Amino acid sequence: MNVLIVDDEPLARDVLQTYIEKIPSLTLIGSCQNAIEAFEQLNSQKVDLMLLDIHMPQISGIDFLKTLAQPPLVIFTTAYSNYALESYELNVVDYLLKPIAFDRFVKAIDKAMGLQKNRGQERQTKAAEPQTKGSDYIFVKADKKLIKVRFDEIFYIEGLKDYVILHTPQGRIVTLQTMKLLEAKLPAQLFKRVHRSYIANLSKIAMLEGNMLELNGKSIPVGKNYRDELLAIINEKRL
Repeated sequence: MNVLIVDDEPLARDVLQTYIEKIPSLTLIGSCQNAIEAFEQLNSQKVDLMLLDIHMPQISGIDFLKTLAQPPLVIFTTAYSNYALESYELNVVDYLLKPIAFDRFVKAIDKAMGLQKNRGQERQTKAAEPQTKGSDYIFVKADKKLIKVRFDEIFYIEGLKDYVILHTPQGRIVTLQTMKLLEAKLPAQLFKRVHRSYIANLSKIAMLEGNMLELNGKSIPVGKNYRDELLAIINEKRL
């Protein structure tokens, strides 16, 4: 199980690292002091379990967890007991109060491993089931809400650092997400990456002129690395 520590206290990180090293089935892949560092780690490598402190500068552990569309298993580690109820509403594995005893840590890890095993079995069962037609919508977390967005309502998607912007008839929807992860959730027959910072809804393309696409009266660039594939798709519909 790949484990990521997120805690602004060096001593707390050291204690957790020592505990992890005592359990052969755990592999420490990162130790972060804030949510920004943790977000980069989550996007760069596979994390099975996150040991997440609640009280941290800038972004608390609870607020950080709420921004993640597909979080790993999470165990909260904190010196404060008054967040227990809210944390369990977020479906965390466990809630460990500092100072954390090793036997209590082991109990939480056993619970996490059991949940990970169940997840693996569910994925295997799902893979073995006959494939059915996928849904035609996605839920997007924005402004502390989960917003249902139909695929056919998305004109194009714009990437901006760690955020993406969905352009729809109702306006822009901004969410904390990477282009790579979002692209993987979109139906490939409908959406196409046309630029490092843009994904286009193929059914919404009104015109291609040079290296610019027009969708819903807006123009977006076509990157040279994506142009040939896009032209191949367009030529299939060409008269």
